[in-house]
Amino acid sequence: MFLDTPLYRCEALEPDLGCAVSIKLETANPVRSFKARGTELVASRLAERGSRAVVCASAGNLGQALAWSGRGRGLDVTVVASRFATVAKLERIRALGARLELVDGDHERARERAAAIARRDGIRLVEDSLDIETCEGAATIGLELVDSAASFDTVLIALGGGALATGVGHVVKAMAPRAEVICVQPLGAPAMTRSWHRGRVVTTDSADTIADGVAGRCPIPAVLDDLLLVADDAVLVEEASIIAGMRMLLDHAGLVVEPSAALGVAALLEDRDRFAGRHVVTIVCGSNVDVDAYHRWTRAGPLPGS
Repeated sequence: MFLDTPLYRCEALEPDLGCAVSIKLETANPVRSFKARGTELVASRLAERGSRAVVCASAGNLGQALAWSGRGRGLDVTVVASRFATVAKLERIRALGARLELVDGDHERARERAAAIARRDGIRLVEDSLDIETCEGAATIGLELVDSAASFDTVLIALGGGALATGVGHVVKAMAPRAEVICVQPLGAPAMTRSWHRGRVVTTDSADTIADGVAGRCPIPAVLDDLLLVADDAVLVEEASIIAGMRMLLDHAGLVVEPSAALGVAALLEDRDRFAGRHVVTIVCGSNVDVDAYHRWTRAGPLPGS
């Protein structure tokens, strides 16, 4: 149920964006994000080995996916998250049966706490983007892209910890090397993008973006090394463009998406000339959003440039 997600040309978006646009829709599943492609691998392998417990840190989507995958295999799942994470995501983690531990501070603090729990209890720690299963899961999206009948010139990938970008990027570069892999990150959470441009890990003191799913501050060195092999570019986009992208996906594609899922459209809005005449695929990676915040964003004033 997490594989072979829809990939389709969305012509309604094209007049405003100035290029051919296809959507890879990763939200029509029980956890409403691509993350279960990886957690299904994690949970199945743990169950095969007789392991009974697993812990992860999550901004919300990984935690939901691991809770869902673990519940079906009898695993004891603990998710550590910031108490400031999106409430809807936290509630869904609890509803799926995981033990949820909240920490003060941001996602980096949650990562530290999850690692401490794993050491204390001697259980598996799932580190998104670093653990191979999370990247292998994302790589299946790349396989589905290159196996599709339609050729594409560019794929725009939301960049957070890097699992989606590296997983998809490795497949595209191996099987469709002429296609450009471009990663997109919010200007308010630029650590991985800055690291990619400088070729070394760059951390930030804070992250300030509505795109909570990609709001990391401390890139993992091994993940950056991987990203340097497969990404052709990494760009930063403004918050206003992310909101405009969310509104366009609602108005023209009928899709309710979380901010991270609109990063690709935001990149198209900010640099129409760069993508003019191309066939661009954007991966709509999640739709777990706070309803009240979503209404505020999508009902705001005129779109940039209108």
